[in-house]
Amino acid sequence: MSSPLIQQLIDAFRILPGVGPKSAQRMAYFLLERQRDGANRLAHTIQQALEKVGHCEECRTLSETAVCGICASNKRDNGLLCVVETPADVLSIEQAGIYQGKYFVLMGHLSPIDGIGPQQLGLDRLHERLKQPGITELILATNPTVEGEATAHYIYQLAQQEGVSVTRLAQGLPMGGELEYIDSATLSYAFSGRRAVD
Repeated sequence: MSSPLIQQLIDAFRILPGVGPKSAQRMAYFLLERQRDGANRLAHTIQQALEKVGHCEECRTLSETAVCGICASNKRDNGLLCVVETPADVLSIEQAGIYQGKYFVLMGHLSPIDGIGPQQLGLDRLHERLKQPGITELILATNPTVEGEATAHYIYQLAQQEGVSVTRLAQGLPMGGELEYIDSATLSYAFSGRRAVD
């Protein structure tokens, strides 16, 4: 039986996705037995990130500044707006180096059963953005899951109301997959072959 503090540490690791009881236990004991300096750095960095990282006022991605570097850049194409579910999706697309427009991050997808509706995803803010002149193409890059498709359909209807052209990432993305886990080559193909939504 481990001490209450060790058990709390193990339980804390279990909040991470894909970390089960055994992995959490290995991580906790590794830090306590062999990496106390590393554990201190990790704890400090987590604390700093929690205090200083918020959401970009324009696209909603995670950012240390009020407006993220992508939204603030004058080298990006303001006519292209790519809608993704998470900040990790933005990172995947940026690492692939295939897109030079702006983003809107939903921070999830529509899921009425979980109480996640249009308001929680900031779709009112997205709708206001679509009303502004200058957006020539809205790219739907929600995950190819049932929820992602439902979310994309809802956003498509908003864009239709404002007369904005809508495209969807092309084939190559596996149904049920998540954008952040897709390799750069597949993502690049999906962007270059995006199709109009009807």
